[in-house]
Amino acid sequence: MNNHGMDVAIIEAKSGVENGDGGPFGAVVIHNGIIVGKGHNEVVLHNDPTAHAEIVAIRRACAYLGRFDLSDCELYTTCEPCPMCFAAVQWAGIKKVYYGCNRDDAAQIGFDDKLIYDILNGNNTTDGPEMINCCRDESFKIFEMWYNKNDKVQY
Repeated sequence: MNNHGMDVAIIEAKSGVENGDGGPFGAVVIHNGIIVGKGHNEVVLHNDPTAHAEIVAIRRACAYLGRFDLSDCELYTTCEPCPMCFAAVQWAGIKKVYYGCNRDDAAQIGFDDKLIYDILNGNNTTDGPEMINCCRDESFKIFEMWYNKNDKVQY
């Protein structure tokens, strides 16, 4: 574990709170002992519900390294990643995540993702957005186009 990574994540979180940028969350991506991406929650700053600290740090790390594969990096974050951020960690290939507070701690201060976890676990099918499947044939043509593309980059 890199204590410096967590220290910087905490500083990022504090900065975000002080600036009113969003919730009390900070994150840092480290590659070979070097910080390659850091950020704090910027949901309010950008009016962007996806601008969580982990997403911001992952985006910056990918830009800095010039690639979308972060499988040789570690993530340090002040809170256990929410389902969206966990998915981003998975998509980036990050193998190790160090976190401070957990999801129950976050729920205690108003950041409760229980509904999302319940829906993902199949325990709640009545709440959340109505999901309507439409235009599959037209959409699938684009899938086929990508599948048949000779020079595609698989990820």
